[in-house]
Amino acid sequence: MKVIQIIDAKDHVGEIVKIGAWVANKRSSGKIAFLQLRDGTAYFQGVVVKSEVPEEVFQLAKNLTQETSVWITGEIREDSRSKFGYEIGIQGIEVVGESHEYPITPKEHGTDFLMDHRHLWLRSSKQHAIMQVRNEIIRATYEFFNQNGFIKIDPPILTGSAPEGTTDLFETNYFDQKAYLSQSGQLYMEAAAMAFGKVFSFGPTFRAEKSKTRRHLIEFWMIEPEMAFMHQEESLEVQEQYVAYLVQNVLDNCDYALDVLGRDKELLKKYTQLPFPRISYDDAIELLQKNGFDDITWGEDFGSPHETFIANSFEQPVFILNYPKAIKPFYMKPHPTRDDVVICADMIAPEGYGEIIGGSERATDYDYLLEQIRAHGLDEEEYSWYLDLRKYGSVPHAGFGLGLERTVTWLSGIEHVREAIPFPRLLNRIYP
Repeated sequence: MKVIQIIDAKDHVGEIVKIGAWVANKRSSGKIAFLQLRDGTAYFQGVVVKSEVPEEVFQLAKNLTQETSVWITGEIREDSRSKFGYEIGIQGIEVVGESHEYPITPKEHGTDFLMDHRHLWLRSSKQHAIMQVRNEIIRATYEFFNQNGFIKIDPPILTGSAPEGTTDLFETNYFDQKAYLSQSGQLYMEAAAMAFGKVFSFGPTFRAEKSKTRRHLIEFWMIEPEMAFMHQEESLEVQEQYVAYLVQNVLDNCDYALDVLGRDKELLKKYTQLPFPRISYDDAIELLQKNGFDDITWGEDFGSPHETFIANSFEQPVFILNYPKAIKPFYMKPHPTRDDVVICADMIAPEGYGEIIGGSERATDYDYLLEQIRAHGLDEEEYSWYLDLRKYGSVPHAGFGLGLERTVTWLSGIEHVREAIPFPRLLNRIYP
């Protein structure tokens, strides 16, 4: 007898198969028991008909408790009433591990309760679907960059300096000196780009930012490409192609997960149409002020309501270009005709999901960078290796960082970024 996974049921219609699964839920009438089964690949229904199985099998089915693990044998058949499209007519059941008083029942639970039981909450159909979307974004990321001539380089997680200031860094002792958990791999990726041309990193980053918003995590994952011999406009084209590629692959390969999440697929299709619109920071400020946002003036960064309004003015992700120099990191290239802005862009996702990409062309002038390092109160010696990149064959280069969890949140259509990572680290949460 063939052992299969639920996701492969479509390939075994009419066959007797064996499946290892957990009982997510059940209901029964006097003569039929319906088991909602999951095996990590998908959910589908198992049907036990009293007249078609030995009495002990039917009684076992009726008495199975939520999250008991089982081996199921039976015939795969089509089921046009379900989104999944298939079910199994059960002929035999073997209990592997019993489950008693499973805490997450089909009733409503509060968020704190669910977060306390995150190790179990991951088993639910919605959380399962979100993780499938996350996995597809990760898979498609590697595929996109591999197909486009990038090499993956892994920057260190422990660093001796901070690329964007020290106010939100986690500090630790590194033998006889201070070290920090990385808040970005970007500076190291610039070094790698000078060696390999086009590179990307994909790893965890940490921000000790005391924020409780639905867009913030303490630990999250970043994709950070860096490209030598490239200016900002070319980088923007890579960014929009990459994001459109992610959206298309989620549409192509996560159809069932998107159904579970109730995501509007026609809306997602709009996000694959290129190019994405662009608006300058200056014009964005003017747009906001003309529409009643009196709380923002030129020189300030955008908050969530501002980003949402700007995004809602377009039907696709939108780039906001050339932010004020004073609110951006030291390494961004100055504008050629203005002293007050730098050559950079943030990509704002539609539907109120906010910034998902931040990027810029990098400053290449040694003296300018040294001046900026000093102006930001950074340790010149700590950045000597970074300055070296401008001494030995410097070239125009640009890069960006995409936040994985924010992208998962957006494409899944969920409300809070904490559901976009398996075990979220929040301001007041490091359990489980």
